[in-house]
Amino acid sequence: MSAVDVSPKASRRAWLALAVLCLPTVLTTVDLNVLFLALPRISADLGAGSSAQLWIMDIYGFMIAGFLVTMGTLGDRVGRRKVLFGGAVLFIAASLTAAFADSTAVLIGARAVLGIAGATVMPTVLALIRDLFKDPKQLNAAYGIWGTSLMAGVILGPTVGGLLLGAFWWGAAFLLGVPIMAVVLLAGPAVLPDTRDPNGGRLDLASVALSLAAILPFVYGLKEITRGGAGIVSFAAIVVGVAAAVTFVARQRRLADPLLDLRLFGNRALRCALILGLVIAFLMGGLGLAATGFLQMVRGLSPLSIGLWLLAPSLAMIVAGNVAPAIATRVRPAYVLAAGLLLGAVGNLLLTRVGAAGGMALLIAATFVIYIGGSPVGIMSNSIVMMSTPPEKAGAAGALSSTSGEFGVALGVAVLGALGTSVYRGQVEVPAGVDGAAHESIAGALSVAGQLPGPAGAALLDSAREAFTGGMHVIAFLSAAVFVGLAVLVLVGLRHLPPTGAPADVANRDPADEPEPTLEPVG
Repeated sequence: MSAVDVSPKASRRAWLALAVLCLPTVLTTVDLNVLFLALPRISADLGAGSSAQLWIMDIYGFMIAGFLVTMGTLGDRVGRRKVLFGGAVLFIAASLTAAFADSTAVLIGARAVLGIAGATVMPTVLALIRDLFKDPKQLNAAYGIWGTSLMAGVILGPTVGGLLLGAFWWGAAFLLGVPIMAVVLLAGPAVLPDTRDPNGGRLDLASVALSLAAILPFVYGLKEITRGGAGIVSFAAIVVGVAAAVTFVARQRRLADPLLDLRLFGNRALRCALILGLVIAFLMGGLGLAATGFLQMVRGLSPLSIGLWLLAPSLAMIVAGNVAPAIATRVRPAYVLAAGLLLGAVGNLLLTRVGAAGGMALLIAATFVIYIGGSPVGIMSNSIVMMSTPPEKAGAAGALSSTSGEFGVALGVAVLGALGTSVYRGQVEVPAGVDGAAHESIAGALSVAGQLPGPAGAALLDSAREAFTGGMHVIAFLSAAVFVGLAVLVLVGLRHLPPTGAPADVANRDPADEPEPTLEPVG
């Protein structure tokens, strides 16, 4: 006799709690984007030089990436709701400090604290959603709604930022977080459970330090290489990060209460979902850089025009991100993901046909297909990671999932950006005696071409645009191949997972699949 699905259905309170949890999720992605618009005013008002501007922009992301693992495990140990509320209080204080900062040093410090506060959001929110929804079908829907809030923040960031900066001073961009986090603090106690691992043990501070030493230098090195600063400092930072990561892993193996329980990686579905999330973030980060660069520097569009052109694909991404998990309640997730990834590969092949002259309709169509094919991965990989993890380790699993995404984007921008630049330099034709900046990047060519007499300037522009487009084609072709490889990966690594809406009985399991490893007591 087959098993009967007796998972309790979520109450109205659980859905209200989900709405509360989506608020800080939107905020973290809006805050990453809104500063792009505010930075020119900040620079003029505070006198921030180019180096200070980079730190104002980057320190927030650095601190989020560095503290995700710590905050996820801290939530497991002391309570996820407590950590989320602590982050909300910290976010409000840092937002007020940033809004009224009177120097770049104060603003950079406030942004760093905002990053630490932001690191409390993703792992605790993912874990709390897992605690709130016991029914697999409803849990899948909840993660779909959460993913929508994540993507909505990306879309709303420039719009909200533009409206605020159009009506108020630059500090208003930071005040956006105050009412949102206030709602979390006021409504949260009534609807959010305070769950934790009752046998979590103490927090190992040496492991915290090692995790920061592994992540922060590594991300910093990648960022510097992305900007063209591929010098000794950048590579030294990456080496330091890798060495610290090796030391961190060795320490976790010895501890009775590790900061990150490495036995989680014994679950095949979790491993596959983390790799999937990392690689798709890698591809989307690199493709996003190439596509927006094409629109801005080859087609000459303004940031506002780019946002409007990409609005339809972005909305399609939200729709697909919710439809795919719904289909996965009836069809095995591996098949849903593989179909989307193959569709994404087709979109990348379309992108290789976009020409430097014209091609706007084809570019938007290709982006449309890539977004529809790739968007389910971000939501469903998170869902699979959380469903494959023991409830008491949910915060750590949420941190792993979020960190893989952070690393993926940073790696994609650095590696695929460097690939595109290499192709550009190999293809661009620069007249003799012209400034070397034209050979280094299309931005340099656009600057130099305006100083050359008629035909020479036009020829340089045409060559630079063709070379940049050639770089985008190489990135897109490589991405198409990787999308196909990911489809094979999910068919092999996730084929055993049943539809999320089906009872987890023997009939829904792959007979060829071996039982997943379980967490055993340490020592």
